[in-house]
Amino acid sequence: MKVPVLNLKSEKVAEVEVPKVFETPVRHDVIKRAVVALQSTRFQPQGRDPMAGKRTTAESHGTGHGMARVPRLREGSRAAFGVSIVGGHAAFPPTSEKVIVKRINKKEKRFAIRSGIAATAVKELVEKRGHRIQSVEQLPLVIDDEVESLGKTKEVKDFFQALGIWEDVERADRRKIRAGRGNMRGRGKKIGRGPLIVVSEDKGVGKAARNLPGVDIADVYSLNAELLAPGAHPGRLVLWGRSAFESLDEVWEA
Repeated sequence: MKVPVLNLKSEKVAEVEVPKVFETPVRHDVIKRAVVALQSTRFQPQGRDPMAGKRTTAESHGTGHGMARVPRLREGSRAAFGVSIVGGHAAFPPTSEKVIVKRINKKEKRFAIRSGIAATAVKELVEKRGHRIQSVEQLPLVIDDEVESLGKTKEVKDFFQALGIWEDVERADRRKIRAGRGNMRGRGKKIGRGPLIVVSEDKGVGKAARNLPGVDIADVYSLNAELLAPGAHPGRLVLWGRSAFESLDEVWEA
């Protein structure tokens, strides 16, 4: 099977053979394991103060007083220090020493990447992620290598408009403040994800496109499961540079 190669004006300039990596089955479970393993390296450890609820002189009054033998303050009968007591300590609280990084086998991680690559060519999965690709006739989208040399954000915007996917970039321009403790642990904002541009060499397009909402740039050697399937949901809209596209089998062979 062959797919067309488009230039910056969305004109067909050549055809290339689809790499065998796109024949990999899409395994949602393996992709999720790889994404969670990657995300776990950024988790912030959390624990409790070892002395929480224990800074008191409370002692048990012992038996024979017609009351429970829980630690009580000397001035009265108010309980303190113990477990399940107001102002007391937790039985087995979280500790910051807990190992929270999840591991995944190297072969499994590489399979997840190949599976994520294959998912980018399934139009149903790409649409299910919410990408606006009504004007895209065929996936995967392969672009001439001149995309690597784009040096201005305006040029990247014009390129997206020519391809008909600028609407997807605008869709990704959203940011939500996360509720709860996550806001205090370095993950306070949820942002949209737009197109991913994969090149063999970044000659300027990285700086040109980095200010566009939701747009990511990666070279073919730096692909990972989270870039291809943000939030562990496969089917991201990916624009492949021709050289990067043709080297997929060599870089990510089984």
